[in-house]
Order: sequence, then structure tokens, then C-alpha cells
Amino acid sequence: MEDTKEAADVGDLNSSNSEDDTLLSNGTVACCSASVMHTVTPSFAEAPFQKKGHHVRTLTPEEGAKLEKDTTFLSDFKQQKLENDAQKNWDLFYKRNSTNFFKDRHWTTREFEELRGCRQIEAQKLVLLEAGCGVGNCVFPLLEEDLNIFVYACDFSPRAVEYVKENPLYSAERCKTFQCDLTKDDLLQSIPPDSVDVATLIFVLSAIHPDKMHLAVENIYKVLKPGGCVLFRDYGLYDHAMLRFKSGNKLGDNFYVRQDGTRSFFFSEERLAQLFTSAGYETLVNEYVRRETVNKKEGLCVPRVFLQSKFKKPKNCA
Repeated sequence: MEDTKEAADVGDLNSSNSEDDTLLSNGTVACCSASVMHTVTPSFAEAPFQKKGHHVRTLTPEEGAKLEKDTTFLSDFKQQKLENDAQKNWDLFYKRNSTNFFKDRHWTTREFEELRGCRQIEAQKLVLLEAGCGVGNCVFPLLEEDLNIFVYACDFSPRAVEYVKENPLYSAERCKTFQCDLTKDDLLQSIPPDSVDVATLIFVLSAIHPDKMHLAVENIYKVLKPGGCVLFRDYGLYDHAMLRFKSGNKLGDNFYVRQDGTRSFFFSEERLAQLFTSAGYETLVNEYVRRETVNKKEGLCVPRVFLQSKFKKPKNCA
């Protein structure tokens, strides 16, 4: 269910044509894993820096008016159907796009030093859980870069899991891949308790219904070692993708549905912190990442907002 959605590599801060930066000439954002489009526009140039901090992006008067006006939610019937069809919609996405939609994420070790530096000794094997692995665009770069790593990789979509297993780089000796609904399926059925050094939730939690997010966070907690951490990156409040949704796509506060039936939630710093601390985690880092993508030809400036965070399972937990 890898919701990198608006960007196969939204985190690729040095790439000028990552999918999250793509805005079509008609004003449509070309969304990744949760959209039906995949278009790269070379005329977009990324700002040479990003800003991290705790301040919510300030909306323009036009943006504020648009959000204030959009007060109508989809009916309960339609929302329940989206919930019931969630797995089917993700499977259809991967059927349409196969393994060709996302770029490999070589940025994760740069943004999250825990993927390299949490070993006590150099030869120590690192055990990683990638929750929401998609077709392996994060898994396989990590396996190639680090020979002392074992990865548990799971995804909501059975089709995505099969694509991972069919990859020539896949090795059962270094990776265990399985289908899993993080809100229903107990990870302890596939992973020993207290065994994972680092878990990643990269553009995954936003695709889960807000009422069920805590179940995924609690599920991961059970397999983390005391002192282990969750590395999180996802959509932040008032990201450009949130502002592009038209009336009729709103499911709840900061929660929307895309054309293909997949959904996306946009996190505030406070909402995310409360979600993890309520499950017993300690907050290490929790901040907005803001940057801009500029189309000089079209005269457009696209503000991107993500939330990047690290949460730790206490060492002295019972």
C-alpha cells in the first residue's frame, strides 16, 4: 500500500523530475502510487534547499478560502465502499503500473541515519521492517548498499508483494516478504517479538483511514526491539496535493480520495505526535519539511509540505 503516492521519490530532494514535483500544464498534479497519471515535466526545477521546522505553512487568502468552502464530505455509504474496496483499489493500481511507476529511493539513508548508524559494532546485522513496501523501491537499494541487513517487507497489496518476490535481486536469505493489512493482521505471525531494529513508514500511514491508524502503529510496536525506532515520512498539512483536490473528494478533515479510489491523509505535527505517543513511543524528531518546485516556463510555484519524524520504543518498556 506504499502511499508514496504523490511521489515515488518525494524524498529525493536532489531530483528535478521526481513525480511529486510534477504539475501538468492544465494545473493537475501528477500523483504517484495513488493516481492514474505518471508524467514527468522537465521544465520543473527544484529549489536548491529545503526548510525543516515546526511551523505550519501559511496559506494564501485564496487557498484558505478554498479549504474553508470545501465542507461537504462524501456520504457514509460511499466512504464505507472505499474502505471495503481499499485492497482492491491498490491491487488495481499495481496491475496498471506494474513495477515501472516508482523510482528507487536512494535518499532514505541520507535522510535517516538510523538505517546506517544504529549498530553497536560494524559487523552487526541490522533487522529492518518496511511496512508498506510497494514493489521494493526502498528495499532493494538498501539490500544492495548494505550486506549486513535483513528486511521484513510487507504490503497491503498481494500483487505488490508478488512483484517484490519476482525481482531478480530478491533473496529469501536476506528478505522475507508477505502480504499484510497493518490494521488487522498481527505482525507477530510473521516477525518475532522485539526483534526489529528499525521500521519504516514512508508514505504509507496516510493511505489508512484515520480511525485505524493507531492499529498500525501499535502493531509495529510489538515487533520493535526496546530502543528500536520508526522512521516516518508522509504528507504534511497544506501540502500542494491537498490544495488540488476538488469539491466532492473530501472524506473528512484533511482526508481525501483520489480518482482511482485510493485515499490520502495530510498530517499535522500535533496529530502525528499524539498518534505515536498514545501507543507508547517516545518522540525523537517530528517536523515539517518544506520545499518548492518551480515551473519557470509556466510561472508556477508548487509548495510541498511533508512531515518527517522518528519515534522510539522505550528501552525500559515492559
